[in-house]
Amino acid sequence: MNVLNRVWVRQLVALAVALGLWEWAGHAGLLNPLYFPAPSRIGAALIELFSFGTIWTHLEATFSAAIGGLILGIVVGVLLGSLAALVRPIAELLEPVMMMLNAVPRVVLAPLCVIWFGIGLGSKIALAFVLVAVLVFFTVYTGIKQVDRRLVERVKTLGGGRWTILREVYLPFVTAWIMGNLKVAVGFAFTGAVVGEFVGASRGLGYLLSFAQSTYNSALMLALVLLIMVFVLAIFGLAGRLENHLLRWR
Repeated sequence: MNVLNRVWVRQLVALAVALGLWEWAGHAGLLNPLYFPAPSRIGAALIELFSFGTIWTHLEATFSAAIGGLILGIVVGVLLGSLAALVRPIAELLEPVMMMLNAVPRVVLAPLCVIWFGIGLGSKIALAFVLVAVLVFFTVYTGIKQVDRRLVERVKTLGGGRWTILREVYLPFVTAWIMGNLKVAVGFAFTGAVVGEFVGASRGLGYLLSFAQSTYNSALMLALVLLIMVFVLAIFGLAGRLENHLLRWR
């Protein structure tokens, strides 16, 4: 088989060509290095981040906030979404609140989270939590609502009780819906963590982005953006493997 027939090979070739043209344009003076630094300068900034070793503290802060907010958001979103879908009075209370939260650009809550929880880890977890919880709530709520009622009635006819219906009907559907949106939830969690750090923090990738912006260091900013993208894509890969494992029954 021709190697170029593989999709990932063509993608790597296209990326290499794009980076080569970008580097050439930078050296030829076609791009202002203040705004569009060459890939070599971005790579040098990335190497410098790791060579001093201080980057690990910032990575730990961002990952702790993102993963903490992600886990809390999934747990609370699943719980509230399930209750709202199965108990009508709870839905009447929760649905308007969640719709209002969903209508507001939730990143504008970052300054409030900093005021309420300070510039430490708590405000970043809180913002990531809100972003994820609203997404998961509507995912679970919609997923349960779209379960085929005839399937539920058949389980009841065969003698299945409330717990059997929950375990054998609702749980597989909810799991499928959550796993289908897990990558989006991961992205939201990191968005909340980084934006929270950008608004007010003493460490974290968002804090470094704020520092790079204040010093007009575009190479450092792009290096940090690249770093965030790489780590989020790695988590996407793990989420994909987890999805394939949990949904192998499909």
